[in-house]
Amino acid sequence: MHIENEVKYDFSDVLIKPKRSYYTSRKEVDLERDLKFKWSNLSWKGVPIVAANMDTVGTIGSAEVLSKHKVLTCLHKFHTADELLKISSGIKKNVAITIGVAEGLQTLYDLGEQIKDFNFICIDVANGYTEQFCDFIKLARSEFENKIIIAGNVCTPEMTEQLILSGADIVKVGIGGGSACLTRNVAGVGIPQLSAVIECSDAAHGIGGMVMSDGGCTCSGDISKAFGANADFVMLGGLFAGHDENSETITENKISGEKTVEFYGMASSTALEKYYSDNKGKDYKASEGKLVSIPYKGTLENTLLDLLGGVRSTCTYIGAKKIKDISKCTTFVCVNPKANLLSFNLILKCILKSLSIKTPLKLNLKSY
Repeated sequence: MHIENEVKYDFSDVLIKPKRSYYTSRKEVDLERDLKFKWSNLSWKGVPIVAANMDTVGTIGSAEVLSKHKVLTCLHKFHTADELLKISSGIKKNVAITIGVAEGLQTLYDLGEQIKDFNFICIDVANGYTEQFCDFIKLARSEFENKIIIAGNVCTPEMTEQLILSGADIVKVGIGGGSACLTRNVAGVGIPQLSAVIECSDAAHGIGGMVMSDGGCTCSGDISKAFGANADFVMLGGLFAGHDENSETITENKISGEKTVEFYGMASSTALEKYYSDNKGKDYKASEGKLVSIPYKGTLENTLLDLLGGVRSTCTYIGAKKIKDISKCTTFVCVNPKANLLSFNLILKCILKSLSIKTPLKLNLKSY
């Protein structure tokens, strides 16, 4: 057993410090990036925001809207090969085909020669720490050498490096931070998202890889914080859910008139019952996601433009003309008083220890 004393931060624990800026309008900000990837040697140009591979988010309907704005969609893995083949050629370059270890590479094989029209593959599992997962990434890389492989999820720098060395171009970073995820409650596992992105991006960039922050974004400010933490891509689930393009059923309250839709995690009992009706492994599996009702939001494009406008606004506050400059211009200010006090206490203990003072000051945290 080991306890790490270093304080870790979520998006809600910090704000971005404003700085002098020469930009007076949000329209001056360039949100596109031109990226080249480690293993595939392919390039992609667009806005590095990604719709999550959830069946209430990553639909073909969502991709049709997001692709117009050069935003990526990781399609959920339950699309058939026939459905994927019907996607128009202009959209295929901005979607990732999602597969899992259990399903294997069959969907990709079923696409036949048409696989050449898709550049992105997303290998998605809840627990990216297994040797089996690394071996599967190696297999996918050997079979599809020229594809951009996204793989995850993990939340530590050591495993980020391992997935990249196994053949991933982009590592999805985040465990338990999603609004429909219960992993931190059920398994007690995870790292606060902001710190996870900072540490994993540093590890990835050191060996030529990239990271995709996945989970924890509740508003456009959180998206900016993820980019400020040096994420190359930011994946969104709940923020993109609840729209015409990805909602199966819209429920209206007869009394209040409020419209809601269902949103659930892909490790929830709702998803397991929907896609794995045989209940294989039910005796030892635990639901790590939940079903929630969220407000119906109308068209996805309106939400997207609002979110992009928020990121542009961040850039004008800190003097970043391009989205890739956000991390260079970001200084985080801790706004969580308990975390601030814990940090101060740790620093104080180190100082007192260096001065050989044996009785460090005890700080009372109960009032925070």
